[in-house]
Amino acid sequence: MSTGKINVSVENIFPLIKKFLYSDHEIFLRELISNATDATLKLKHLTAIGEAKVEYGNPMIEVKIDKEGKKIHITDQGIGMTEDEVKKYINELAFSGAEEFLNKYEDGAKESGIIGHFGLGFYSAFMVAEKVEISTKSFKEGSEAVLWSCDGSPNFTLEPGERKERGTEIILHIAEDSTEFLEEGRINELLNKYNKFMPIPIKFGMKTETLPKPEDAKEEDPAPTQEVDNIINNPNPAWTKQPADLDDNDYKSFYRELYPMQFDEPLFHIHLNVDYPFNLTGILYFPKMTNDLNQQKDRIQLYQNQVFVTDNVEGIVPEFLTMLRGVIDSPDIPLNVSRSYLQADGAVKKISSYISRKVADKLNSLFKNSREEFEQKWNDIKIVIEYGMLSDDKFFEKADKFALYPTVDGKYFTFEELQEKIKGNQTDKDDKLVVLYASDEVAQHSYIEAAKAKGYEVLLMDSPIIGHLMQKLETSKEKLSFARVDADHLDNLIKKEENQISKLSDEEKETLKKNLEEVITDKSYTVQLEAMDSDASPFIITEPEFMRRMKEMQQTGGGGGMFGMGAMPDMYNLIVNTNSELVGEILNTKTAKKRERLISQSIDLARLSKGLLKGEELTNFIKRSYEMVK
Repeated sequence: MSTGKINVSVENIFPLIKKFLYSDHEIFLRELISNATDATLKLKHLTAIGEAKVEYGNPMIEVKIDKEGKKIHITDQGIGMTEDEVKKYINELAFSGAEEFLNKYEDGAKESGIIGHFGLGFYSAFMVAEKVEISTKSFKEGSEAVLWSCDGSPNFTLEPGERKERGTEIILHIAEDSTEFLEEGRINELLNKYNKFMPIPIKFGMKTETLPKPEDAKEEDPAPTQEVDNIINNPNPAWTKQPADLDDNDYKSFYRELYPMQFDEPLFHIHLNVDYPFNLTGILYFPKMTNDLNQQKDRIQLYQNQVFVTDNVEGIVPEFLTMLRGVIDSPDIPLNVSRSYLQADGAVKKISSYISRKVADKLNSLFKNSREEFEQKWNDIKIVIEYGMLSDDKFFEKADKFALYPTVDGKYFTFEELQEKIKGNQTDKDDKLVVLYASDEVAQHSYIEAAKAKGYEVLLMDSPIIGHLMQKLETSKEKLSFARVDADHLDNLIKKEENQISKLSDEEKETLKKNLEEVITDKSYTVQLEAMDSDASPFIITEPEFMRRMKEMQQTGGGGGMFGMGAMPDMYNLIVNTNSELVGEILNTKTAKKRERLISQSIDLARLSKGLLKGEELTNFIKRSYEMVK
């Protein structure tokens, strides 16, 4: 037996590992199983090239809990280690440069990208164990078993071991403050979280399997059962296979494997597979979306060589795609030592733009190849596409060809198609294309009907970020403006050359305005007299597009905030049609009482049409209406 000191001059390396190195103690299991996987895959490679003269067989990794002995055992059937290799890989290599690492940590540089630089993964064991043993035997012919032991100080012992089979067993003597890891449920949870798709089968206990009944069995006979290894992982998940080897059902069943509590089927998937200029595989799914932008995030899982790293993929996946679900696996993503923090790196930016491009290409091919299906799914995916068009100029360029603009009649146009369809009728006197839209079919029904009566197309644009997107379209395309149907009366929204002539003289207009302002005391209404068609509504309430849009944009972040409009009260225009017969009657009414009643009733009808008449005012309006029809 030999004893010695681990090659590190700083005495308190272990407390530092415990305190600084890993943000979460539970990842010790992930690190040790990753090491066991590496040892097994190395053996696979060496046997394949003829360097290892042993039978590879069907190796597995086993995790066992000894609750009474307060121990966890992690055993593999990989390459194992000779005594010299234990000295080199455990005592020396693991801590070459450890002081430099400590300096970085003590300076608070938590972003230090040292994973794999110093082989410190093994030492994560000391976060939960007061003593760690390594029982190992190399695959090399004639090599002896070795037992290494360390109690969390720099002192270790190394002696002959008793292991008969090749491979390595790590024995953790669990510390008092970490006994939660002796619970079967806790270990099961960790294995499912971090190791669900590791490439080598992982056994954790046994399970009972029901076998088919023999043909001659009676109906009341119980089905036979047998005890089998409980393999907790799927070593060959869908993303590691070629797209040509998978069908729609394979993708759907993998989605259910990832999200067992998700009952909706995904709308479609995108299989990522690239090996230059970086390695990346994965499958992204478009789930059914809601309009809540915050609810969806952190559903994409990031793996590194089938080891789960995190479900916070910010920086790797463009922000607008973080609402998708699925898996991304890349050995090239630079992570810090605890694999919890992403490094700012050129490769990451390339990965992000690759994913964005791949998603755009998939959407474009869906649109081209099955437009009808794409239209049916539009409302479930539009929030992601609109968000992408806003936040990523390259995505905007691609999406401009397939983003859809639905009308209130259920027709769908690309922007180019829409432009072609409406330019003849909806271009104003300044040669500007005016796109009319509604955000609520029910609330804006009367305005929509008035626009349709003039032969105008009205879009239905109701997602929470649509104001921002319209702003982007107006600035990126020439001579274009969007106007909600209730932003003004139609002749003002799409101004043509011909101006209506008012039936009222300037003097009569002055009198009318004075009469109106005597009755309308609400300061949120600005009275405008306009000459319109005589059959148009006598009173119309509109919300100026600019002010309303800025307020809405501020509520979803940005936009109106810089103008301080978010806190401003709602402002409305009350447009009075001077060519309306009713308005003429209001002007010519001799008694003030009747005039006031006509004005009040007309304003309330306009407010009712706009959905602004509520509470006591609505009750009074109904009462007054009954009085009038008696």
